[in-house]
Amino acid sequence: MNEVSILITLATVHFIALMSPGPDFALVVQNATRFGRQTGIYIALGLSLGILTHAIFSVTGVSYIVHQHPTLFALLKGAGGSYLLYLGLGALFVTWKHWRVPSASIVADNAMMLANKRLAFCRGFMTNLLNPKALVFFISLMSSLVPVGMSTVGKSAALIIIWGLSFTWFAMLAWLLTRPAMQSGLRRISRYIDMLCGVVFTLLGATILYQLVMINFVMT
Repeated sequence: MNEVSILITLATVHFIALMSPGPDFALVVQNATRFGRQTGIYIALGLSLGILTHAIFSVTGVSYIVHQHPTLFALLKGAGGSYLLYLGLGALFVTWKHWRVPSASIVADNAMMLANKRLAFCRGFMTNLLNPKALVFFISLMSSLVPVGMSTVGKSAALIIIWGLSFTWFAMLAWLLTRPAMQSGLRRISRYIDMLCGVVFTLLGATILYQLVMINFVMT
């Protein structure tokens, strides 16, 4: 298989994975709906750079070393699970606190939370970077589709494709969710979106931490 075929296959597999619902998707939906297009775009940028970081780590072998080192991988899983749990419980708390408050008032009260471009970017970046499933996915993706002997140009092209597809997908999602016709409708149900995303983040974080505790329990 030549490098062009490899890159096409890589792009196809990665794009299919991007469309699968997960914490990245939920983060864009939740925050673009509540805080607007600019916040959604900066979260998309953060997510895409987190994905690029995982891809670079996989190509250079750093991710493989982390995955093969039980202590390092356990620390990553603990940090990732804790962060997702923090996002989930935070979303649920805000939803409960403002349940009887009009959605427009909640947006105004919480606008400073993610209106800041840096905060939006950091939330996107950390959500992906600390996701242990992303690390495992890219180890599998890169090791199976990017041969060790691939040229530097080919590997660089692979990284650019992965970042470009990631940013385009999440930015397009943020743009679609914040179109005026859709935004007005989504704002009315934003509390339910927050609640659903909070449940998703909480369950994902709790599951990761539970698995980590059980693995350590079995090993001891």
